[in-house]
Amino acid sequence: MQTPQSDVKTRERKCVILGCGGHGRVVLDCLVNAGKVSVVGFVDSNRKFTGRRIDGVEVLGHPEDLPDIKRKLGVDVAIVAIGDNGVRRAFADRLDVLGFELINAIHPSANLARNVTLGANILIAAGALVSAHCQIGDSVILNTGCIVDHESLIGTATHICPGARLAGRVTVESGAFVGIGATIIQSVRVGYEAIVGAGAVVTDDVPPMSTVVGVPAREIKQPQTSRDAWLLPELTRAAQIANLTPEKTPTAKMPV
Repeated sequence: MQTPQSDVKTRERKCVILGCGGHGRVVLDCLVNAGKVSVVGFVDSNRKFTGRRIDGVEVLGHPEDLPDIKRKLGVDVAIVAIGDNGVRRAFADRLDVLGFELINAIHPSANLARNVTLGANILIAAGALVSAHCQIGDSVILNTGCIVDHESLIGTATHICPGARLAGRVTVESGAFVGIGATIIQSVRVGYEAIVGAGAVVTDDVPPMSTVVGVPAREIKQPQTSRDAWLLPELTRAAQIANLTPEKTPTAKMPV
């Protein structure tokens, strides 16, 4: 059977991955297994990685080098491999300004219904299941083995962690985080920048910018500084990659 001309063109496209940490390796694995682009290298804020090879792929340089990388190597597509939701979204905006087309990394073992709607800069990892008529926004992570059931809406720059299970008609607003193994029953709304703890069972709507844990999930009160301290290592590194400071890191303030 002949390969369609459009598919040949896609396979020739050159891609760079922003971030060479663990998440970057997952993104690389998805892209290599899908086989639709040629990954020419990583970019990372830590210059000591420049010239090294991560899973056989070279770290080409710092984010400041992106215009030169684009011009010299003919790179036309990119994807952001940063775990922090706000920084991932900010860096996607920056790449768009630089003229890169943001692509999705979808592992071949992921199962997507034919009528799923996808944005850009999305990771759908191995074993993920996305059912009929779901809408997945830009810069979303659907991590390993998660389930997003029918007619659910996953907002921009959210992270659905490994093994999380979302029933039908669930809405997860921009910047929210659903922890590993969490369960959300049908028709529930998770507010923007909310955190659902690992293993939680969510039976009611989650207020924006809140944290819920437990079975059934209940909101916990904690000083903002404790949450910042928990996120600080990842925020600091991600902010360096994006050439931002944690204090200036933009976060979504509006729902989906």
